[in-house]
Amino acid sequence: MKKKKPYRGSKQEQQDVHSSRRVFTRRALLLIATQTGILSLLASRLYKLQITDGDKYIKMAKNNLISRRLLSPPRGSIYDRYGDVLANNKISWRALLIPEETSDLSDVIERFSQLITLDEHDYARIQWAVDHQRRFIPIMLKDFLSWDEMALIEVNSPTLPGVLIDTGTKRVYPTGPLLAHLVGYVAPPNEKDVAANSFLALPGIRVGRAGIEKTQDDVLQGKAGEVEVEVDSVGRIITTLGRKESLQGQDIQLTVDMQLQQDVVNLVGEESASAVVLNCQNGEVMAMVSNPSFDPSLFDSGVSHAQWKAWMNDERNPLMDKAVAGLYPPGSTFKPAVGLGALEAGTINENVRINCPGYYDYGGTRFHCWNKYGHGSLNLHEALKYSCDVYFYEVARRTGMEAIHKTCQKLGLGVSLPIELTHVKAGLIPTPAWREKHGHHWNIGDTIVSGIGQGFVHVSPLQLATYASRMATGKVINPHLVRARDHSLVPEANPDFWKTIDIKPEFLKMVRSGMYAVVNEPRGSGAKAKINYNGILLAGKTGTAQVKRVSRALRESGHFNSANLPWKYRPHALFICFAPYDNPQYAISVVVEHGNAAASVAAPLAKNIMLKTLQRDPANKAKRTDYTQPEEQEDTKQPKSSDQ
Repeated sequence: MKKKKPYRGSKQEQQDVHSSRRVFTRRALLLIATQTGILSLLASRLYKLQITDGDKYIKMAKNNLISRRLLSPPRGSIYDRYGDVLANNKISWRALLIPEETSDLSDVIERFSQLITLDEHDYARIQWAVDHQRRFIPIMLKDFLSWDEMALIEVNSPTLPGVLIDTGTKRVYPTGPLLAHLVGYVAPPNEKDVAANSFLALPGIRVGRAGIEKTQDDVLQGKAGEVEVEVDSVGRIITTLGRKESLQGQDIQLTVDMQLQQDVVNLVGEESASAVVLNCQNGEVMAMVSNPSFDPSLFDSGVSHAQWKAWMNDERNPLMDKAVAGLYPPGSTFKPAVGLGALEAGTINENVRINCPGYYDYGGTRFHCWNKYGHGSLNLHEALKYSCDVYFYEVARRTGMEAIHKTCQKLGLGVSLPIELTHVKAGLIPTPAWREKHGHHWNIGDTIVSGIGQGFVHVSPLQLATYASRMATGKVINPHLVRARDHSLVPEANPDFWKTIDIKPEFLKMVRSGMYAVVNEPRGSGAKAKINYNGILLAGKTGTAQVKRVSRALRESGHFNSANLPWKYRPHALFICFAPYDNPQYAISVVVEHGNAAASVAAPLAKNIMLKTLQRDPANKAKRTDYTQPEEQEDTKQPKSSDQ
């Protein structure tokens, strides 16, 4: 029996099966090819990640764990000549945000603001830092945190990635307003500061804005340090890997005596005034007062609008450093300079006499002397003693302003003095060339009124003290505030440092003799400045400077009294002096704004300041007594001068 063949389907069915197999084979090959390509691509990518770029990604991974943080340096301190602190730092807490340690800055800042209030100024400052600083530089969120605020941030730190508490410093001024104008103050840097120096973007950095804080800012700033820390995914510090400490700014010692400064402030009281005490042997500023003053610590944390408005509306200008930026007509304190200019020009000598009938007529204009009855015939010594206006009207006219200007520059008047302060004004000793440069003709009358320190003549209290020092010593003394570390400014260490002033010694001696007479001889205009402390005598010169012109009719009516004018129209009261007379050690200038009468206001004030200065002098400490001399009895036989 034949075997039956298996059924293989019809021919058509066989063709269909064969066709299906071919399709399956192509799909399989395509799938295999695709898989192979993908595997090859992955292998290539893995090779690049692990072999070619392995070091790069290892470094990136390490950077995800290691945070580099810059450390702000502590600012250097400022001390007085005896080591008393005038400016230093106090530890405080602050909240910082490191942008590279968080993926959502806006969310973190919003969460932080729900814990600690941020004002518009804070938001603007933070936004500027986000836009302009590199992401690893910390941003100050809030400074000067209280203990409770610091603790609140620490408790909520898991929800504040990138936020950390840092110990910073706050600038403090233990003496408050006492030395505010001189020491100055600091404030946070602005955009212009940071653009010029990225170092200033560090949290807690302060920039000097006035006084020694500003002029010595580079010395006080210090250098930033750096710390590397390992952090977890939310920015918590795991461990410190390395630390390079910041370099603290250098400390600075000043020439001022804080206790003497306090004594001067106490003597000035409520007056709107300035006073400068110089060591006229080496130019050290022993005290420099500008009253009223202000609290410099307010600028560190921000001055309120109300406080700023109060300062701006105060007619006594508490923010102005009157000692270097206040410019005043010097009045009769200018007469010694006019006398020296005339001696140098040869228009007078010690024997030349000029008659004073109580007025001076020139070109149809009458210029009055303070003594309407006149002083009679006077030489230079007598003219200084009685402060005769007519004598110096005529001397100025004979000499001319060019010669007077030349002498004034030698004496430190009308020049910018090289002291370590900001806003130092040069003042003005006018000349015909200066007047014509400004489109006006110089008249002889301008020269005449300049002879008594009025008109266009303006000087600062610092210049007046320097002027007194140079007349007293015959040396080109320049005032300074920073004590030299190598003592190169001390004459004993460098006797060639101080140049002799280019004025003949005999001329200076004549003027000093006149200034001695002002205080110590009968009927001198500055008799109320007389002292006799351990045998020490003082020489000086009064000055009363008008700020409002008095008409001839009013002056001659006999009813004019400047004390009855509103405060801002009263004359300024000035006094310059030096002591001891026979061996000058200290020079003082005093300007009492609208003080009215120099002899009764500025002269006694300068006398008492000189007494305090002499009492503080180490050479006199063994004999030191803390007292203020009583006023001299007024001489009723001599008419009162405009300086009295």
